[in-house]
Amino acid sequence: MKTKITLLALLFIGLNLGFAQQDEECMTKLSIFHEYTKAKNYDAAYEPWMAVRNKCPKFNNAIYVDGEKILEHKIDNSTGAEKVGFINDLLKLWEQRAEHFASKTPKGEYAAKACQLMYDNQKELGKTKEELYECFDNAYKLDKETFTNPKSIYTYFSLMVDLYDADKKPAAELFSKYDDIVDKIEGEVKNYSEKLNKLIEKDSTGASYTSKEKNYKRYYENYLKNYDLISGNVDAKLGTRANCENLIPLYEKSFEANKDNVAWLQGAMNLMYQKECTDDPMFVKIVEQKNSLAPDASTAFYVGLLKDKEGKTNEAIDFFEQAISLETDSFKKSKLYYKIATKLKAKGSYGKARNYYRQALKLNPSNGRPYLAIAAMYAASANNCGETTFDKRAVYWLAAQEAKKASRVDPTLSKAAAQSAANYEAKAPSKSDVFSSGRSGETISIGCWIGASVKVPSI
Repeated sequence: MKTKITLLALLFIGLNLGFAQQDEECMTKLSIFHEYTKAKNYDAAYEPWMAVRNKCPKFNNAIYVDGEKILEHKIDNSTGAEKVGFINDLLKLWEQRAEHFASKTPKGEYAAKACQLMYDNQKELGKTKEELYECFDNAYKLDKETFTNPKSIYTYFSLMVDLYDADKKPAAELFSKYDDIVDKIEGEVKNYSEKLNKLIEKDSTGASYTSKEKNYKRYYENYLKNYDLISGNVDAKLGTRANCENLIPLYEKSFEANKDNVAWLQGAMNLMYQKECTDDPMFVKIVEQKNSLAPDASTAFYVGLLKDKEGKTNEAIDFFEQAISLETDSFKKSKLYYKIATKLKAKGSYGKARNYYRQALKLNPSNGRPYLAIAAMYAASANNCGETTFDKRAVYWLAAQEAKKASRVDPTLSKAAAQSAANYEAKAPSKSDVFSSGRSGETISIGCWIGASVKVPSI
């Protein structure tokens, strides 16, 4: 018995020594390939990396983080069967990562990465658009929460449009997917806007950003730029496929079968509004039906639109205010304020429109569009808000100030806002005008609906 215990003890000691030696070997080679990877010497990193990957797959997540970079380099620098082998190995690597480091491998994110890799190399892999769409669709349904890469979201929708064009997807499915993707993008924009808003709040206090906050700010701004870009690309890809001539017959045909389907009614309302099909009786019919089944902020807004079209401005405003009171989400409420303000701006009600734009800014300060809209209203009122030519042109300084605010807070508008500000400043009094007027440094009060003051630049 004693002999058996001794043998077992020796066996356990031997196993532990074996694991220790293995760990030491893996640690050494991990250090080697990691240093090579940091230096971007991926070819030199490949052999020690493969050794650790095969021998100690659970040892450290660096195996998978660095391995992705190594294999991407191999894919970019190979052709034919060799390239296909590296592509398949990267797909396998992500599966292994999910197996050994599940908590660090979000399902939707990595499933989408795998689909994107296959899409980017579809010729080499012989993948059809049907297969690729199914891949993205499965990834989206698997874990929509972490399926957030802007490029993959666009690819997913783009494939749907391609299949529709090839008569492999019906129009109803295309429009439903469009509505879903638009909602997904809006959700991601909301997520990053809210995070950015917390940082922007520091600007009003005069506090400076920490280095960590600066990095996060750039990160959030980059994502918002990318989502803004793909949002436009998604609309461009859909193009005229969703014009009123196509939408209205489809909804007329499908209404009876879906008149009790709240999600269908909501999607139909949204798309008809976006594609400016609100003059058609079908839009009225859908809005009224949705309002009877599930009245909420969105239907109240659409009812307001209908009242406005009937010339019942006061009733329209009542419904717009009802929409705002029903909406509990700050981001969505900000969008409502913006939509209502834009309607009022189009009608020339600049004072009221500015109030709504400012409410939108309070709820979502990283959205620069209200600033640009206010700037445009100031500029449009320049000839009406000042007694002298100099005072009237001074209004453009106010407009430029608002445009610059948009540039400061909204990464998606930095270029457009800067161009607008420059355009307004070009219309304001020049340095020679200021000099000849003798009003350098003077504060000018701007009357009419603007009710603000602007300081003449000192020269």
